[in-house]
Amino acid sequence: MSKYRNIILAILDALVINLSYVIGLLLRFDFNIPARYLNSYFKYALVVTIIQILILYLFKMYKTLWRYASFDDYLKVGISAAVASVASSSFLIAIKSTLPRTSFLIALAFEIGLMLIIRMIARKQIDKTCEDLDKKNELLNSMIIGAGEAGTLVVREMIKHPEMKSRPVCIIDDDTTKFQKSVSGIPVVGNTKDIIEKAKEYNVEEIVLAMPSISSKRKKEILNECEKLNVKVKIMPGYYEFIDSKVDLKDLREVQIEDLLGRDQVVLDKNILNEFLNDKVVMVTGAGGSIGSELCRQILKYNPKKLVMLDIYENTTYDIQNEILRDNPNAPIDVIIESVRNFDRMNAIFGIHKPDVVFHAAAHKHVPLMEHSPQAAVLNNVFGTKNVIDCADIHHVKKFVLISTDKAVNPTSVMGCTKRICELLVQSKNQNSNTEYVAVRFGNVLGSNGSVIPLFKRQIKEGGPVTVTDPEIIRYFMTIPEACQLVMQAGAMAEGGEIFVLDMGEPVKIVDLAKKLIKLSGLELGKDIDIKFTGLRPGEKLYEETLIEANNISKTKYDMIFVEEPVVHDSEKLLKDLVDLENTTKQNSKLVIVKQLKKIVPNYTPDVEHQ
Repeated sequence: MSKYRNIILAILDALVINLSYVIGLLLRFDFNIPARYLNSYFKYALVVTIIQILILYLFKMYKTLWRYASFDDYLKVGISAAVASVASSSFLIAIKSTLPRTSFLIALAFEIGLMLIIRMIARKQIDKTCEDLDKKNELLNSMIIGAGEAGTLVVREMIKHPEMKSRPVCIIDDDTTKFQKSVSGIPVVGNTKDIIEKAKEYNVEEIVLAMPSISSKRKKEILNECEKLNVKVKIMPGYYEFIDSKVDLKDLREVQIEDLLGRDQVVLDKNILNEFLNDKVVMVTGAGGSIGSELCRQILKYNPKKLVMLDIYENTTYDIQNEILRDNPNAPIDVIIESVRNFDRMNAIFGIHKPDVVFHAAAHKHVPLMEHSPQAAVLNNVFGTKNVIDCADIHHVKKFVLISTDKAVNPTSVMGCTKRICELLVQSKNQNSNTEYVAVRFGNVLGSNGSVIPLFKRQIKEGGPVTVTDPEIIRYFMTIPEACQLVMQAGAMAEGGEIFVLDMGEPVKIVDLAKKLIKLSGLELGKDIDIKFTGLRPGEKLYEETLIEANNISKTKYDMIFVEEPVVHDSEKLLKDLVDLENTTKQNSKLVIVKQLKKIVPNYTPDVEHQ
């Protein structure tokens, strides 16, 4: 029926046009029209009707969605009806019709009024029909935040595609010039300070943030306001997340925790990165991991001669290989499944591929697991790293970048201590090698393998409870792409021997993180799902170190990258201690391993069970 709606409306308009002229004659002649005037009108009635319908069509009166009509749309009806009536009356005057001129004015008034009434009745009937359909299809009342290009796209697509299960009911925008106006008939009802009030007024069940160009800080402020409502929230990603910088409704997504961090996009020095990576052979160890795989994605943007992707775990490495080749079948990648523990194989691989740059991301990173398996942590993290460091020196790699962690600062875990030893190895090797060795240290990464976010999401999906170790535990977070971009930037600017530290922003309480995820999932804490506190795990700190506040940390020319002053280490003593450490791994004694780790890293404070 909907596809014939405009035809029916045109037929009704034709009836209104002719009825208006007849009424004009009736009122002019006190309901006793002389036959000659009636016959004179009907002689030209078809031409008059065609003229007016054509003008109404040119004014797009048969393309308006009357269910969403605004005041401007109804004003347009009056103007177009007046123009059409004047045009047809001018025609009758031009052909010297004997019809009285006063009847034209009466016809004009009735024509405008009746056309408006018909459209109001049509809107009411359409509303009733659509409400019935909406109930049947369970459409959600949607508030759109943003009346710009993205917001307009969202509104139009929702109207055109009821299968989206969303019905736009109001729009919010901070541009005061848009107030009281409409987008495809949907009114702009206020600014972002009115979100809660208007959400209640319009019975909003879903909010879509369609402002892709706003800053992360502003986005966080708006989302925090939306969070106060018990509604579903979706977001249009920022323009920088699109390869071609075009907004597409299919990219509308659920709000992620990273949206609430308020961290702006990293601005990269593309010139220095291009010089660092373009036409170079680049190796990434741990290429199948969350950090390693993102490094591979980012590195390929700078057109390396070849990207060597090395990892021991074939499944995730296979996934990132397929992803890269799906997007670019000719990507210059070489995937190798091998362990960094095997020096002979690593030496052979370096000899074959001759990398210019190495990003060493391969490591065991799970703190509690490494507390129970210190041998694995030492062999993989310490001696695996030493193998790669030595191979880089042997094969004249230009630059070696170690991916380190904030847990290496005043370590309390085996994992953190092994990573601190890796930093010592990097600085020690840099003292007597032509290769430039550097380390980049940062904290927790949202969504990485082993992080709390995937765990929380899985627990929420399973109905809970969501487990948090301690109500006071805090962590510093950044996104995976952000961390990898800063690692590349730090590596490009390094001269050798530095430990770069990334600014992790403001600390976040893990329990608050859990609450936000529960809220964003449309669930109510305590009613739909609970949070359970389980106690700190082995080797876990309550508070992570604030890295950039240390005395030996200084700023670089990049806002989010700091550098720790290079330290000269006793290389001979370190190598001797490592021989002793390797011997301890053969004794199958956690206590002996931990004791030797503490000898190498005196500020290591092991878990109570190891002391």
